[in-house]
Amino acid sequence: MYLRVAIILQTLAVSSAPVTAGLLLSAPAGRPLHSVSAYAVFTTAVLHVITAILIWHPGGGSPRSLLYATAFLALTLTQIALGIAHMKALHVPLGVLLFGMSLVQLIQLPVRFPRQPSATTIR
Repeated sequence: MYLRVAIILQTLAVSSAPVTAGLLLSAPAGRPLHSVSAYAVFTTAVLHVITAILIWHPGGGSPRSLLYATAFLALTLTQIALGIAHMKALHVPLGVLLFGMSLVQLIQLPVRFPRQPSATTIR
């Protein structure tokens, strides 16, 4: 459940970045808003890595989610560096890649519904 929350928050943060980028291009107050969205993406990526470590380590399960979270954090740091360097030709496509990666990870999460007690259960 915690991993699901981390990925949902990450996807929401990544999806806010293009909106604030549009504001950056059209309004003088757009720069601080885009900076806040960058901090949000970075923070959620770090929380995703921490959550993946905490879920993977106790159970000794597959490190797949940890590898994904670490790769996403590395790409986020690259994205931030490209944005600071004003390299829009690389910054924008990498942002699209991050958004796509986050959506794919969100879609691949298994859906779990709470169990409904059956009507035939006698207590």
